[in-house]
Amino acid sequence: MNHILLIEDEESVSTVIKGYLEKEGYTVLCAATGLKGLDLLKIADFKLIILDLMLPDISGEEVCKIIRQSSDVHIFMLTAKGSLNDKIEGLNIGADEYLIKPSSPRELTARVNALFRRISSKFPSSKVIFDNGYLTIDCDKRTVQILKQEVPFTPNEFDIICALVSAKGSVLSREQLIDKIFGVDFSGYDRTIDVHIKNIRKKIEIDTKNPKFVLTVMKAGYKFGGEK
Repeated sequence: MNHILLIEDEESVSTVIKGYLEKEGYTVLCAATGLKGLDLLKIADFKLIILDLMLPDISGEEVCKIIRQSSDVHIFMLTAKGSLNDKIEGLNIGADEYLIKPSSPRELTARVNALFRRISSKFPSSKVIFDNGYLTIDCDKRTVQILKQEVPFTPNEFDIICALVSAKGSVLSREQLIDKIFGVDFSGYDRTIDVHIKNIRKKIEIDTKNPKFVLTVMKAGYKFGGEK
């Protein structure tokens, strides 16, 4: 069962979104505060959290940070905060997608459907070890390890690094990565891939200014450069 947690304090917005998603066959639980949402997260296995940022108790950003301490569940931020800095900050603290209010419930439902289609279509199963055991990427178990210690990755970060590894040294453009990770109907922030790449490098590169694994190919895209 595809369970969704909706953390939204506006009852009218929550009711509409819940209705649209339930028509698609999803099970939706709602929370009007951040703390209530965190409590529900402890008692159910959610595949997606739709998270408003302006909540009456604690901010959605704080809720996202708390969730990311222990979970890689997909998080869609749904907010009226629409500046470029807001979007980058949302992705940096662990959001997978950032949707601006007012957002059409049909568009949101389409994005949710696209997410669950991606979840059901995995990358080819493989476990690859680079640089004499320094970096291990297991596409089947969805884990990344540095010196055998697991590194927390958001779902989109993992999908991006696995897509690059699966390309076996070929360059993937931003558009190709968006297609693989988000689907062809993606209409979000156009530098999303760049923000995720920056965050991936912080987690796996010794020197982020001179990356060894996730390489930029000027005017072309990105490729994986680690040696097995």
